[in-house]
Amino acid sequence: MSSSSSSSSPNRSRSSNSNNSNEERPRYFDGKAKSMCWAKAETVPGRHPERWRKDAAGNIVCKRFCNCHGCLCFEYDHIVPFSKGGESTADNCQILQTRVNRFKSDKEQVDATKLKGFSCDVKFTDKELDIIEMAVYGDVIRPGNQCRCKTVAEMLGQFKSKDRWLLANCHMMVNHCSTRGSCILMHDS
Repeated sequence: MSSSSSSSSPNRSRSSNSNNSNEERPRYFDGKAKSMCWAKAETVPGRHPERWRKDAAGNIVCKRFCNCHGCLCFEYDHIVPFSKGGESTADNCQILQTRVNRFKSDKEQVDATKLKGFSCDVKFTDKELDIIEMAVYGDVIRPGNQCRCKTVAEMLGQFKSKDRWLLANCHMMVNHCSTRGSCILMHDS
């Protein structure tokens, strides 16, 4: 790859029969294409759009769970498969739950119902997604408020935050926080 290339993706020749056999294309989506792909995916109501989206089959996925195999994990998929001439561009990109992407493989024009049929048969509640978000990000961001985990020093009374956060339970996780006593509510200003 030349030093002027902006993509760290391996390049592949278009075909051995092409007129310009030196013409190459990236196999994987670059950062810009991935950002645009994430941005065009459906948002999850009541969830932070930079953290949560719905894939093409309607499955909720988490931004931090890229290229893993769980039910909230996803991969960036070529709508027209790379092996069939699809480009690694934002226009040819969609996010798919990992197991759905593995089912789709190199198929074209797979109907959303078929994609849904290969999805994880799990529906997470808002409370479960809050707990997952707290575990992954250390805070939960929802419209109108957010909460974060207290530090050990805060729990032991050794440190008091200078921010004007209320040391109250996050109402979205009230049962979890009231039994554990470890959440701080932060109001949007």
